[in-house]
Amino acid sequence: MTTTSIAACLGEDFLAQALHRDYRHFPAAVDVAGLMTWDDLNKLLATQRLEPPRMRLHRDGPPLHVGDYTEPVTTRRHTVWRRLRPADLHARLADGASLVLDSVDEMHRPLARLAEDIERVLRTRIQANLYASWTGTEGFGVHWDDHDTVVVQLDGSKHWRLYGTTRPYPLYRDTAPPAEPPEEPVADLVLHAGDVLYVPRGIWHAVAADQGARSLHVTCGLQTHTATDLVAWACEQLLDHEEWRRDLPRLAAPAEQAEALHGVRKLLAERLADPHLISRYTKAMDGRAPGRMVPSLPYVGPVPADGDLRVRLTTARAVLEVSDDAVTLAAADNAYEFAPAAEPVLRPLVDGQTVALATLAAAADLDVAAVAGLVQELVTGQAAVVGNLL
Repeated sequence: MTTTSIAACLGEDFLAQALHRDYRHFPAAVDVAGLMTWDDLNKLLATQRLEPPRMRLHRDGPPLHVGDYTEPVTTRRHTVWRRLRPADLHARLADGASLVLDSVDEMHRPLARLAEDIERVLRTRIQANLYASWTGTEGFGVHWDDHDTVVVQLDGSKHWRLYGTTRPYPLYRDTAPPAEPPEEPVADLVLHAGDVLYVPRGIWHAVAADQGARSLHVTCGLQTHTATDLVAWACEQLLDHEEWRRDLPRLAAPAEQAEALHGVRKLLAERLADPHLISRYTKAMDGRAPGRMVPSLPYVGPVPADGDLRVRLTTARAVLEVSDDAVTLAAADNAYEFAPAAEPVLRPLVDGQTVALATLAAAADLDVAAVAGLVQELVTGQAAVVGNLL
């Protein structure tokens, strides 16, 4: 899975016509080979301590009791964890339960790459959850999500019924819940391996394995950005002003309170009048994105000048800006400034490539030691990691 394939899958009109607006179904859009297999899932279940609710079973809405398929284990250090009972797990799944594994991108590198590719295109944090089911029983019933999702069918087939929205753009913390869903779906779809489905937040939907056949899919949830987030960020920028840091005159006379509000309103209005404010907010959020945690063992000291050493950025949303005098990089809540000669080193890393130091050195016409020193600056700021092959 590459950024190009995701962009090609979504289509040129996706950002303008569908994002945050309407669902899109892309049949046979991606090659899912190597993304996630049943053997991969078996390995995770067998080797990871997936404490509920990280791993859980659902049937017709609520989660099943963890005692129905796990047992407590107490270690000699008196730590208690839940161990799967495979026979009971299989029985619950055969009886209609769906298996859910949250944040699977943190445990399985191919799905992490998928999430990073989507982040690079849509410029927001992605969390990937895995869903497996075997029957026509719905795991969650008819429900809506408080975030947009990009669904990739990995194996088998899944029956999706989409009912539309009854409250535009609902939030997790909202002033009112959506009204009851419509009775008739606006779309009735079956996803097969390689299909991609985009569903904006708030759309009521119901999902079940098609014809009772097994199904495995991953849902990539998009972090939501609203006007509330924009104004909160703009308010952060106003802390340079004394009026924005001053204590509110909560106990003062009405005239003094009105005067304080006038000053606050004036500053905020000036900031919101900037036509580029949303673009600036987006760039700032990209530069803050921490990426997925990947240690760089066995390298715990300075980056060695080893031409075969391969490096990459751990964040998919680094911001690189080039001028005649300098190259600036914002990544993982750090800011860096380099000479213009650093651009050929930084550009492939910002584009998501894993590159050998020798390749970067040749592209920039620098020696490997100089490139290792540049990467060391990024490592110190936790914007990059180093490893043989990540």
